[in-house]
Amino acid sequence: MDLQRLFLFLIFSVSSMLVWENWQRAQHPAPAPVTAASGVPTATTALNAAPAANAAATVATEVKRASGTKILVKTDNFVAEINTVGGDLRHLELAQHRDAKDKSKLFVLMQEQGAHNYLAQTGLLGAGLPTHNSAFSSTATEYSMAAGQNVLEVRLTATDIPNATVSKVYTFHRGSYVVDVSYEIQNTGATPIAASAYFQLVRDKSAPEGDSKFVPTYTGPAVYTDKEKFQKVDFSNIEKGKTDYPKTADNGWVGMLQHYFVSAWLPKDKTQREYYTKALGNNLFAAGVIVPVAAVAPGQSGKVTVPLYAGPAQAKLDEIAPGLGLTVDYGWLTIIATPIFWLLTQIQGIVSNWGVAIILLTVLIKLAFFPLSAASYRSMAKMRVVAPKLERIKQKYGDDRERLHKEMMELYKTEKINPLGGCLPMLIQIPVFIALYWSILSSVEMRHAPFVGWITDLSAADPYYILPLAMAISMFIQTKLNPTPADPLQAKLMQIMPLVFAVVFFFFPAGLVLYSIVNNALSIAQQWYITRSLESAPKGAANDPR
Repeated sequence: MDLQRLFLFLIFSVSSMLVWENWQRAQHPAPAPVTAASGVPTATTALNAAPAANAAATVATEVKRASGTKILVKTDNFVAEINTVGGDLRHLELAQHRDAKDKSKLFVLMQEQGAHNYLAQTGLLGAGLPTHNSAFSSTATEYSMAAGQNVLEVRLTATDIPNATVSKVYTFHRGSYVVDVSYEIQNTGATPIAASAYFQLVRDKSAPEGDSKFVPTYTGPAVYTDKEKFQKVDFSNIEKGKTDYPKTADNGWVGMLQHYFVSAWLPKDKTQREYYTKALGNNLFAAGVIVPVAAVAPGQSGKVTVPLYAGPAQAKLDEIAPGLGLTVDYGWLTIIATPIFWLLTQIQGIVSNWGVAIILLTVLIKLAFFPLSAASYRSMAKMRVVAPKLERIKQKYGDDRERLHKEMMELYKTEKINPLGGCLPMLIQIPVFIALYWSILSSVEMRHAPFVGWITDLSAADPYYILPLAMAISMFIQTKLNPTPADPLQAKLMQIMPLVFAVVFFFFPAGLVLYSIVNNALSIAQQWYITRSLESAPKGAANDPR
């Protein structure tokens, strides 16, 4: 077994998964996009606010959006739209990131209409208090962060709230993707106000626009707590009611993930909270958190604030909240991929080109594994040298499988060849190269990062398919350097595999194809040198097991 055969198995596995996923979609097609989300969460724990939790069941679930007024907010990082119905954040563009298909447009993270539905909703749970269905008013319909201004506040006031004045306040910060979302409650009545506040993200389960179906990535909710760590919550599990994330904690966050980007509610640490996920119908899902609001006495005021992060998924997000950096999804090889990407970042800081950084990192990793690769290629080269003898044995004992196997083992013993010598060293290296694959695939830094010439986006497929063709050529050369498999079917598979890879890699991000080409080119050089040395060496030297 060599690396190419392993890759063939991996491609078959991934292809099978994609076929199954597409069949499932065909059997359960998503309904047409809707423009309304409903559902007010009901707290299942007291959270020091039992009256508010009990009142949630009486809150109307109808969403009244048509009558709302849009409030436009512009900062250095955001172009946002807030609606006066619920004070919801219904449209969010990231000013520092471009659309996947049309780079003249800003990237849209949240939207109420279009390719998908995705918005941030909040509300209060308590008798007569405003939910995400309630009406708010604002003194202006446009807000803009001026030059030199570091903080921009957008204040909305709930209308028709008996015995209280409730304001919902968005606080934007220059240079930050964190928005503080607050409720300020002033009790104008004669009895204390006990309440809880919920903060949720509502999204349909459609994949982000521009994502490749051939390189599947996760889209959906996630919950993090110190005890249970990072847990994804698939939309399908929410529909089935099979969710095993912690429902209560005094730490952590809840978010909505997609390729390269994340939004997450980040309650203050050491504050009791309840996490929830919910299928709202019409292909919409909610993931949120309920936090308590300290009881507000008559004539007094209270406040609750939960920050919202909405922006690129990056490892440095751990500085904002513990575990938030795990939204950069490296899969089960995170422990290897994290230092690899750190090294890639350091190299990029020197060369100022992510494509060149990928090349140099691949060279460094190849050098680190040089001894293992050499052992593998030396074993394959010896197999190539004795291939004529193997063919004669096969012709002589082809009808006697037991004798054929015995004679082959004798030949391996005489020539001092380990049949597994070409496989085991490769298996040791595979986790590292898969980790490098995922670190390139999952890093938002690759998005719209140019390399050279026609490659203007390492996260997108090569528009002219030059890199995939180069990849196919490199694999064809590798196939010629490898010993011909004894099995005719395997031999034919090895011959057509470069073509299969070329077709598959047509749809892969250019950064991944570049990494594969460099890795293949280095492997070819090393394998050619070792094979040439063994084939030209005297017989005794060729049998040297070193």
